[in-house]
Amino acid sequence: MENIAFKAMIVTETADKQFIRTIGDKRINDLPEGEVLIKVRYSSLNYKDALSASGNKGVTRKYPHTPGIDAAGLVTASTDPAFKPGDQVLVTGYDLGMNTAGGFEEYIRVPAAWVVPLPAGLSLRESMVYGTAGFTAALSCFKLINYGVTPERGPVLVTGATGGVGSVALAILAQSGYSVTAVTSKLNETPYLQQLGAKEVIGVAEADDQSGRPLLKPRWAGVVDTVGGNILATAIKTTQRGGTVTCCGNVTSGELHTSIYPFILNGVSLAGIDSATTPMDLRLRVWHKLAGDWKLHHLEAITNELPGLEALDTRIGLILQGKHRGRDIVKISD
Repeated sequence: MENIAFKAMIVTETADKQFIRTIGDKRINDLPEGEVLIKVRYSSLNYKDALSASGNKGVTRKYPHTPGIDAAGLVTASTDPAFKPGDQVLVTGYDLGMNTAGGFEEYIRVPAAWVVPLPAGLSLRESMVYGTAGFTAALSCFKLINYGVTPERGPVLVTGATGGVGSVALAILAQSGYSVTAVTSKLNETPYLQQLGAKEVIGVAEADDQSGRPLLKPRWAGVVDTVGGNILATAIKTTQRGGTVTCCGNVTSGELHTSIYPFILNGVSLAGIDSATTPMDLRLRVWHKLAGDWKLHHLEAITNELPGLEALDTRIGLILQGKHRGRDIVKISD
């Protein structure tokens, strides 16, 4: 196996500190240590992948590097008895694609502790339509529900609703009986959001309060925020008494400027979502939800399948510009 050559995206830093992406050859011996060798069938494109592929040292410290924080495929070899050749598995999160060579290549080698057996009810392709974005969305919904946010308590808000996390969260909540209001900067995508189940679609201006007031009229029983910044601050100020806001992204800003009043006067909870290091017992529970009663009726509506690694380059630019919609998956091998 060590001499097998395979295709990979390789991001290289040049002498003038620019970064170039090429599709080149790697060998099994080039892969990091780990108990499980996986032949990758599908991967997916996430915002963090686009940052890594563009040379963001906050995501990836050393180059050359192969991004891809998601991968699904077949076990080729394993020194851990929990996995055997031919097993269908997926890997999302942990250090995959950040400082460990990731899923934008035909083989990965990872610790057994990172590997999730493919749940019954999901294909390898479907698991990557969800990927890290879908898993993060599901974790957000899971936390809202466990904090007591029920459909009867009122509408829920999903920000960044045309993105990967937002699209999946919107669809899960709508499918589960919630009345969902979607926030987007792309109001031309209203039909898409309505197809996923949004009862109301609002523009960013309505979700981005500039008054500076510490509290606003309560609207939301719960919020799935994917963008951060002042939109998150506004969501907190407009959440009903005892409601919950989940926070998982920083596309708008990593800063949060608000007061303590929503928390101490209205009992609002702010719940952080860290999908990368989710403990395996919870990880398995959420993946089984995605394969079961949370499996989306509109899965294909959010899916854009790329034919191969070469097609990633253009999509990376679009995701960094906020011009993508839904989920991009890429077929890595047959």
